[in-house]
Amino acid sequence: MKSLARYLKHFKIEVTVGPFFKLLEAIFELIVPLVMASIIDMGIKNQDRSYILQRGAILVLLGISGLIFALICQYCAARASQGFGTMVRDDIFEHINQLSHKELDQIGTNSLITIITNDINQMQLAVAMLIRLVVRAPFLVIGATVMAMILDLKLSLIFLIVAPLVSLVLFVVMKKSVPFYRVRQKTLDKVSRITREGLTGVRVIRAFSNQKKEEERFNAANEEVSDIAIQVGKISALLNPATSLIMNAAILAIIWFGGIQVNLGSLSQGEVIAFVNYMTQISLALVVVANLVVIFTKAGASATRINQIFDMKNTIEEGKVTKIQLGEDSKLPILSLNKVSFAYPNSKEYSLEDISLDVMRGETVGIIGGTGSGKSTLVNLFPRFYDVTKGEIRLDGVRLEDYDIKNLRNFFGIVPQKAVLFHGSILDNMRMAHENASDEEIKEAIEIAQAKEFVEKLPKQYQTMIAAGGKNLSGGQRQRLTIARALVKKPKILILDDSASALDYATDAKLRQALKNNCHDMTVFMVSQRAATVKNADKIIVLDDGRVAGIGSHQELISTCEIYKEICISQLGSEEVGDQ
Repeated sequence: MKSLARYLKHFKIEVTVGPFFKLLEAIFELIVPLVMASIIDMGIKNQDRSYILQRGAILVLLGISGLIFALICQYCAARASQGFGTMVRDDIFEHINQLSHKELDQIGTNSLITIITNDINQMQLAVAMLIRLVVRAPFLVIGATVMAMILDLKLSLIFLIVAPLVSLVLFVVMKKSVPFYRVRQKTLDKVSRITREGLTGVRVIRAFSNQKKEEERFNAANEEVSDIAIQVGKISALLNPATSLIMNAAILAIIWFGGIQVNLGSLSQGEVIAFVNYMTQISLALVVVANLVVIFTKAGASATRINQIFDMKNTIEEGKVTKIQLGEDSKLPILSLNKVSFAYPNSKEYSLEDISLDVMRGETVGIIGGTGSGKSTLVNLFPRFYDVTKGEIRLDGVRLEDYDIKNLRNFFGIVPQKAVLFHGSILDNMRMAHENASDEEIKEAIEIAQAKEFVEKLPKQYQTMIAAGGKNLSGGQRQRLTIARALVKKPKILILDDSASALDYATDAKLRQALKNNCHDMTVFMVSQRAATVKNADKIIVLDDGRVAGIGSHQELISTCEIYKEICISQLGSEEVGDQ
């Protein structure tokens, strides 16, 4: 938690002023029993109404002042805690966006969501309680004990006996319950994961009529959280009865021994009442301390998880090459792979192994292979979403590792397998790639992507609002818009990672023809499982279990690569393949 305390330096006034006013409130609260004692001993005993009214006015004044002080403290606590949470969320979100795919895979989306919401909320609560109660509760315990000793030293020995007993009860209860709070955070991650899967995959779940099964899975995870809460509740349930028993016994002792002192004339009736009030204040303050221990324990577990994210460094080191334009030397490959091998983190097997390849400017390169052959993994290496394990990749003769990441990725237009659109208008989504793109440039990209026909039929055309994730569009429409978004950027290298899988063959053919006619200078990588999609490419790479099974044109591979020939026969038919 200490490392996150740096954010509180932005709220020095609130962190200082808040506890100060809370301390004033506590001081006034300690004065109240003395005023009550004087009312009983002087006003009521002597039936002096004016004295009672005078002292009553002082009580009202103390109460109003205490309320004002409490409100000031509450305002400071709210400003500091909410500001703290906002700053931590901003920084952690920025930090997450700087991490590579390797680190994001390691953390997991569900954990990130829980950390940004639940864990930071827990830290906000801790900051608020730090300002509001950390000073007040201990001060009340110490102050009430001191005030009791001033009233009567002998009778105050009861306080010195009670305080350690209550502290022992608190210690035992906290020691038993604190470990459960740490486990609870992990179980919340599980609930978050199941909830996310259930909401994002709701159509699949309903398609297979698996609602009941998913409900049972969610209930099982939810009950796991509930069981932990119940176990903590059972332990914590002992707290109030145990402390109440001790406190009530102490109050009885005060009344008993105080009564004896009153009979002897060494203590007044009002002072006995003051003793009882101080004992009640101590009781309430110790319960607050117990709750603070729980809050700070939860916050400690949350702070550990937050710091783990901040401590995680991007394993992809940036270079210093910031070329805006690629060279125009047509003899130099725009992209060159030399004995590239890659293994995912914590994997002992290579997903790609010993791949060498040269791609020239303006070439259209098809990448084909079975499921799990490494097609998407290969193209994810080009913009350095992952770093190669062995070998090297060069862009325009320069190692990828030597480029500045932002400038490197500016060379690429990437259309991922899963078509992702964001809430906003079609124009807003198109300008994600190039924020200053003109309407004409966007319309041109949409036309090349074969999306013009359906976009212009929409009620608001290019101003049509897209739901989060593009849920109000079909799969094919989403894919065409994501292709258009990449084209708006006018990249040097376009990567289509199986991004036409939802298109019919006719639209797919029109798309390929439009790219050929309008993107002469663009190097295009077309990842697909369709032979028809890649057959007209200048160069086709056939992958099989992470290795290159063949490189060449369609005709060359039909003659030299048995795997490619089998794919073509299964998809295009033996007669068409035979005619090649």
